Amino acid sequence: MSTTNALRRESAAGRKQPWYNALCLATKSIDEARALAGAAREAQKALAAFSQEEVDRIVDAMAAAARHDAERLARLAHEETGFGNVADKTRKNLFSATTVHAYIRPLRTVGVLREDRASRIVEIAEPMGVVAAVIPSTNPTSTAIFKALVGVKARDAVVLSPHPSAKACILETARVLIRAAEAAGLPKGALSCMTEVSLEGTQELMRCRDTSVILATGGIGLVRAAYSSGKPAYGVGPGNVPAYIERSADVPKAVRDVINGKTFDYGTLCSSEQALVCDEAIRAQVEEEVRKNGGYFLGPGEAAAVAKLAVTEQRLANPEVVGRPATVIAQKAGIDVPAETRALIAPLAGVGRDFPLSIEKLCPILAFYVVHDAREGSARCLELLRFGGLGHTAGIHSRDEQVIREFAMRKPVFRVIANSQTSMGATGFTTGLAPSMSLGCGAPAGNITSDNITPMHLLNVKRLAFGLRSAGRSGGGVEGPALDFVSEGDVRRALAEGRRLRLAPRAIVTPAARDLAEGKGVLES
Repeated sequence: MSTTNALRRESAAGRKQPWYNALCLATKSIDEARALAGAAREAQKALAAFSQEEVDRIVDAMAAAARHDAERLARLAHEETGFGNVADKTRKNLFSATTVHAYIRPLRTVGVLREDRASRIVEIAEPMGVVAAVIPSTNPTSTAIFKALVGVKARDAVVLSPHPSAKACILETARVLIRAAEAAGLPKGALSCMTEVSLEGTQELMRCRDTSVILATGGIGLVRAAYSSGKPAYGVGPGNVPAYIERSADVPKAVRDVINGKTFDYGTLCSSEQALVCDEAIRAQVEEEVRKNGGYFLGPGEAAAVAKLAVTEQRLANPEVVGRPATVIAQKAGIDVPAETRALIAPLAGVGRDFPLSIEKLCPILAFYVVHDAREGSARCLELLRFGGLGHTAGIHSRDEQVIREFAMRKPVFRVIANSQTSMGATGFTTGLAPSMSLGCGAPAGNITSDNITPMHLLNVKRLAFGLRSAGRSGGGVEGPALDFVSEGDVRRALAEGRRLRLAPRAIVTPAARDLAEGKGVLES
């Protein structure tokens, strides 16, 4: 056999190997990431010149299209990933397309944002450029809708990078949004989605020279990769959310909120409750209400079986149970539960590696703790947060506002949800927080912000500042330009700094300012 023929046969054999296919995919994915980011950069230059009215017309069209297809996209997400359920995924899609849209609609993101006449500062919006938007598998369509809306609202171009296991539903969501946006005037290429999906492609998109900022939702590894890409990044930390029911709480409502939050889309939101903590004084009532709401208390042997199934040796949630119904999880663990079971409740004696079900589980499994009082309850919640939930969210149910405030003051989280479910409360659906599908967790979680992400996080602010005083060392002189308007605050500052104010020929001086300046020689025509 000739050497040439041998090489050809070796090459042909190599093409059948998984490593060869993975290498080809990675190469295509990297090339596509660069191409989409480059096209987005060019399109964003045109988008940056759009008026507020033009931007809002595009965002309105995108939101309307997402609302129209909310249920269809939810069904696609459920069928592709197996996570959650169609009804709740539809609600999440509508949350992004309706609640988020209603919140961002009146925001000004073009031109002058605000002007302070006293300090003579004018703040002007400046888009960041190209957003690399990484989309997770747990909330794929709703997160894609959200990130596209907030990005375009800020006059940024957006490139979506789907999770491989949710590629088809995210691509279809992108098609719905792109079709509506471009029909309303969005420059072609300003909103796009990767079709060749790989880890290497996502990493290239995040560090590509044409990318300006990263909006990453996913596991801790992905978030760390985003922050080490060399680009500004908004990452979302994990949640291990405790919900404390204090003895003064409306127990039936509190338990209902916790179970509803835990079971919403079968626990796929990072803000869903992971542990229920209650006072000993109301234990019997809490347990009764849990059972009324579909909770099944696991015995010691059953809890061990569920823990073995649900938690890996690395103390991570097993993908086999993520976003699955409680009855399915019980069946996989070899446990018989009533057909109406909505959540599996595991009584635990502690927190940490020796108690696997004390981690974030992303499914309808809820750890259960009983404490003596609010002080012990607060300490137990703190333990849970330190075991994987720093910076994210905690919940408390109480009629005592002092207890609520004390609880909030002592928790290293940036969303404390009182008397509501944390699952959708943290996102702003059941509370007054800014509606968002990306929840910053601040420095404790290695995040750059503790805010709920909005379009205002995806633009820079330019400041026009007028001179007010001289940089000279001599005191008591007339400093700065002639003023057209002088308030009481202006006079107070001038007196404190030992300087005089020069008035323009037709300057307006408020009566309070004149009274304060009387006889002090601070005003000069």
